[in-house]
Amino acid sequence: MPPVAVIENPAGVTVTESTGEDDRKSSLRVDFLVIGSGISGLSYALEAAEFGKVAVVTKDVAYEGSTHYAQGGISAVIDPNDTAEEHARDTQIAGDFLCDQAAVDVVCAEGKDAVDKLVAFGCEFTRRACGSLHLAREGGHSKHRIVHAADMTGKEIERALLESARAHPNVTFYEHHAARDLLVSEKDPNGASRRCIGAEVIRRSDGAVVTFLACCTLLASGGAGQLFPSTTNPSVSTGDGVAMAVRARADVANMEFYQFHPTSLYTGPGSVAAKKKPNENAFLITEAVRGHGGRLFNHAGERFMSRYDDRLELAPRDVVARAIDCEIKSAAEAGIEARCVYLDVSHLPADDILEHFPGIAAELKERGLDMTSDRIPVVPAAHYLCGGVRTDLDGQTSLDGLFACGETACTGLHGANRLASNSLLEAVVFANRAFRASADRLANDAADLEPLFAAAEEAAAVEEIRRMAVKGSSKGSVLEYDAHPEWAGVMREEVQRVMWSAAGIVRDSDTIARAEEELERLLARCDAEMRTRGECLSSHELRNLITVGLTVVKCAGMRKESRGLHYNVNYPERVESERRPTVLAGVDIDKGEIGAAGDPAAGEDKKVSFTPR
Repeated sequence: MPPVAVIENPAGVTVTESTGEDDRKSSLRVDFLVIGSGISGLSYALEAAEFGKVAVVTKDVAYEGSTHYAQGGISAVIDPNDTAEEHARDTQIAGDFLCDQAAVDVVCAEGKDAVDKLVAFGCEFTRRACGSLHLAREGGHSKHRIVHAADMTGKEIERALLESARAHPNVTFYEHHAARDLLVSEKDPNGASRRCIGAEVIRRSDGAVVTFLACCTLLASGGAGQLFPSTTNPSVSTGDGVAMAVRARADVANMEFYQFHPTSLYTGPGSVAAKKKPNENAFLITEAVRGHGGRLFNHAGERFMSRYDDRLELAPRDVVARAIDCEIKSAAEAGIEARCVYLDVSHLPADDILEHFPGIAAELKERGLDMTSDRIPVVPAAHYLCGGVRTDLDGQTSLDGLFACGETACTGLHGANRLASNSLLEAVVFANRAFRASADRLANDAADLEPLFAAAEEAAAVEEIRRMAVKGSSKGSVLEYDAHPEWAGVMREEVQRVMWSAAGIVRDSDTIARAEEELERLLARCDAEMRTRGECLSSHELRNLITVGLTVVKCAGMRKESRGLHYNVNYPERVESERRPTVLAGVDIDKGEIGAAGDPAAGEDKKVSFTPR
């Protein structure tokens, strides 16, 4: 079986092969399809539900995603002494002046409205005794503007949005459903070319394929932290949305800018902090701890940030992460075994620390540390994808009918490095903007899409019959689709090794070039294994990770300078002529190419093609 089996029908709809079963629907129609159930997906769903039926597809339980684990907060101009212009300036400085100014202005101007909307949905943020919102400060911010719920902001936001969404009669959740690929019509009744009309989704309970058809589809499935061996992201963060968009030939941008959070808890050899389980993800120590007065010390007990930046511990994340990396490597070069640095708040009042960081204090206590008196061992860990599927100011991608929000998207806000707590803000602002554009699209285009939906339903039904005829009466099981084949696990570790070597905190051109070749070979091997051994969730996630990894190293190879999160020892300086987005523009996927040779001319988009499923 080839990597992709497609059925072409007269209406021009391309449907990938289905494994639906005969006692359940092979296709479902909704007005709005949301892939992902974090802050961006749920914010969009709640708005869209006032105008039509919404399906929220999520591959695990709905709360399992990066939003749930976000600690610090959501940045917004609330204080009368703060301004949107100051927030915008801080964002540009943190982004190393690569941020799209229009996106920055929109997000910073609409910040207060975004917070008000979350409060209206039931979010309970930390407040001062007088009742006003308590505002924290984090690295890169010149003012106190971080709205938070103690140190568990994401959990509170997810709780409130989930409760509101589950209570809405127009929102239906499809948990344990994994989106596999987007459905794209190559032509519509009005003659326009290429439009997203939904997605092909696998029901994990039995491995059956369900075709979701929608006027508007939103990718809100988060980032790809699992690309790296150490990440603060949950296990579901495998780049699914970006990979599907790439295979559907939507543009992606700025993929070289992967943010490593400076302070994740170090639990490796020699650490005083105990692991809870062998393969756990890195536990994040929020930026707000440094914003509250936390200090960083190296193995020798020296406070070292003054050697790297006048802002000390409040420098942007890329600066602090590189400083920590340099301290650890410098110690190793001197023959000293130093695997981490230390974050210290022992000079601050214990009651104050416990009041502001109860979640972190409790977690550290379980691991044998008292954060009020012990220094906390920390190292950088993969945290946030600043690039993603390229969108306009309404969240619309280059593929008609497809929107993207949150970490999956590249709106231009973050530039070369995200400012702390701008991610939750961006998610709400752009979810609202994408909803408004989607509502207009539904009102104007719904009737015209009827022939495409009918053709897709027919194709899905035909394919289901064909598959069942091949398989007989046998049905898949959870053990089949949710299995963890050894080959996929081994290959994932290889991908992580390649990515950490080539796209970690410090990079070089030769390693980046070799990584692109290695990832192309791994993608071919993955496709071959899937054809031979069959498909499962692990293989789909692996293929998505390799696809996203390729976009990261391709973008990294295109940038001939060091800027923000991308530091290349062969191009150590910032170059003004390189101050532009790095764009991978999709080409005809039927060509079967993994990439296009040669570098683009200055200012042009590089054409890239990926083999479809």
